[in-house]
Amino acid sequence: MTDRSDADGPADVPSITPVALAERLRTGSELTVLDVRDRDEFERWHLAGEGVEAVQIPHMKFIQAQATGGVTDLAADLKEPILAVCGHGEASAHAVSLLRDAGIDAANLAGGMDAWADLYVARELPVDAPATVVQYDRPSSGCLAYAIYSDGEAAVIDPLRAFADRYTADADDRGATLEYAIDTHVHADHVSGVRTLADRTDATAVVPAGATDRGLAFEAVTVTDGEELRVGDATLTVAATPGHTSESVSVRLEGDGGGPLFTGDTLFLEGVGRPDLERGDEGAAAAAEALYETLQNRVLAFPDDTTIAPGHYGDAAESSADGTYAARLGDLRDRLEALSMNDREFLAHATSDLPPRPSNHERIVAANLGHEAIDDETAFELELGPNNCAVAD
Repeated sequence: MTDRSDADGPADVPSITPVALAERLRTGSELTVLDVRDRDEFERWHLAGEGVEAVQIPHMKFIQAQATGGVTDLAADLKEPILAVCGHGEASAHAVSLLRDAGIDAANLAGGMDAWADLYVARELPVDAPATVVQYDRPSSGCLAYAIYSDGEAAVIDPLRAFADRYTADADDRGATLEYAIDTHVHADHVSGVRTLADRTDATAVVPAGATDRGLAFEAVTVTDGEELRVGDATLTVAATPGHTSESVSVRLEGDGGGPLFTGDTLFLEGVGRPDLERGDEGAAAAAEALYETLQNRVLAFPDDTTIAPGHYGDAAESSADGTYAARLGDLRDRLEALSMNDREFLAHATSDLPPRPSNHERIVAANLGHEAIDDETAFELELGPNNCAVAD
């Protein structure tokens, strides 16, 4: 694991970049992640994934072990290889230098967890449509966004505010004018970039009409089931898909071979949207019933060769060979038990054993409706951690 070609850390110890880490996590490589931040920071948000064992040992213990010569004992239970992380990469680099002096295979995460949160990877999604589709992947949270390019125009679906400059720069690089910034629903896990893009460019902010009932407090075009948006030679068709939230929509890029369906938080590769974020536990059953109807009568009515392009992915999701997260609807129909359950089974499945709600989801929803103004630093802090928007299959 200790490949100096990846990057050198602050103490000139072997380091890996966030990009290299993302690839290792994607392929499920076994890795011990040694987090030297304080316990509360670790519990709030830490690296996880298939093949990852996350261990928290605060940096102060390494300082003490350096004085006593007990570094080997401190790391006795850690399986190699080890990747050390902290907030910015300095404390973890010190820990790595001590571990390597003790003969232990360890490397540092260059830039720390801040750099990990800032990583945003763009990959083209193979589609059979008169457009180019780029999937944006934030590996630290599993958030996915999409840009659609056609004949000099572009639209972005479910943009993150933290990366608003990235979408505009990429559109400029492709010689495209950003026409629309679209949200599939009122997000609870990240701060939306729809308003920011509308403010900084000529793009039109587009949200589901149901967001008005939830208290939408900023200027936007609202869309309902069946409405179309033109992007160059491409057509985006809105489909009402309530359940995860009351206003949720999916967006279909029309194409000859079953163009992609951008499902937001309605259908994922490894499960379905959770029904309790809008109205809490008391409204979860009614939302789950609506989600069942949506999946059975709306989503599963699309052709099996429709590409499902979700708004998030979790640890259980498998990427394609090219690194993108998408799948044929027919494959998901066969793979996900939730799609073959009857209504009673689905209700029990969708409302039981739910993961913790996304951190700070109430403030994030307020910001995304326009009720609360938050600065970039606060937004960054609010959305750290896993999205937890899915009910895993």
